[in-house]
Amino acid sequence: MIEENGPSAHESEVSSSSQARQKLEGLLNKNMRIRMTDGRTLVGLFLCTDRDCNVILGSAQEFLKSSDTFSQGEPRVLGLAMIPGHHVVSIEVEADSLEDAEGFGANH
Repeated sequence: MIEENGPSAHESEVSSSSQARQKLEGLLNKNMRIRMTDGRTLVGLFLCTDRDCNVILGSAQEFLKSSDTFSQGEPRVLGLAMIPGHHVVSIEVEADSLEDAEGFGANH
């Protein structure tokens, strides 16, 4: 007879999945800066993602890679943009205020 002590592997997997979902839901409608493999940077509101890590940004603006590190030039307005997950290099959440920046890593 097999006895179980604590949650099963499936239960802990579901728990971590729901925690990840809650974190993603907390980022909805936040400004994000996404750097892509070709050097472009997109900034916009995080609207959704999927299992393949594709990201949809609303009110997106594109900044081209610049040879001058101090100036990024004028942004190109894209509106609604889909970034394929395999092109994402990094994602940053832009904090609206100091409180948001401090609260991002905290458990709520």
